[in-house]
Amino acid sequence: MEKTPDRDALGGGSEAEGAPGPEELPPHPQSPPPPPSPRPPASPQTPEPPRPEAPSEVEARQLLVEEWGPLSGRLELPPSLSWQLLFLERPLYRNLLSSPNPEGINIYQPAPPTGPTRKPLQALGNFQGWYITTENLQGPFSWTVKEQCVNLLAKKLWEELLDDEQPDITIMDWFEDSRLDQCVYELHVWLLAADRRTVIAQHHVAPRTNGRGPPGRWIQVSHVFRQYGPGVRFVHFQHKAKNRMEPGGLWRTRVTDSSVSVQLRE
Repeated sequence: MEKTPDRDALGGGSEAEGAPGPEELPPHPQSPPPPPSPRPPASPQTPEPPRPEAPSEVEARQLLVEEWGPLSGRLELPPSLSWQLLFLERPLYRNLLSSPNPEGINIYQPAPPTGPTRKPLQALGNFQGWYITTENLQGPFSWTVKEQCVNLLAKKLWEELLDDEQPDITIMDWFEDSRLDQCVYELHVWLLAADRRTVIAQHHVAPRTNGRGPPGRWIQVSHVFRQYGPGVRFVHFQHKAKNRMEPGGLWRTRVTDSSVSVQLRE
């Protein structure tokens, strides 16, 4: 099972390679935007993929406790959950976002060359789960805004775990050093209460690149929410990638390997 990279490597905050000096934060809203439209229900003609056979309840609990480590206190599962279900769903140490790599770009290689396009973003990959809008700026620039609102309870996390344990919530993202402008990317994340409007914690960053280094390099941005307090039920993830319109079409900044994950503190 692939786990989130070590927190020491993340540094517990935002990172942007090559950013000259402190990052400049944009004027950010104090409350998140309206929740994205929900994903349409699955077509009844599309059968559910078969699930692997789960171990017994006792075996599943033993395996997960070995993987997660001991939980503090006397934390028990709510009636709606079982250790077998948690073993299948794996709510901890996995990416909770849908389509985290919608254009199929590998961050271990430079971003492949591209040119201006007139195609809509949705035609360039699988963006299922993303709510996509465009924010026009002055001159030839615009933002492509992509967001998801993750329902932590629907991902099989539970209230006592979130409120009593307050596991780390790690955000990671990679954006292309597209050289379209000095600032080509923004990240905005809100931890929300059950009403999806009350903000319990938030993080906003707009790294500026220095224009040095090879073209097409990927720049990582990350943040870890810790000790955020009780009541978190949703994570609203939003990032913006800058575009520039030219006579031949739209030049884009690409983003990939976005992730929201939950980990128990060691």
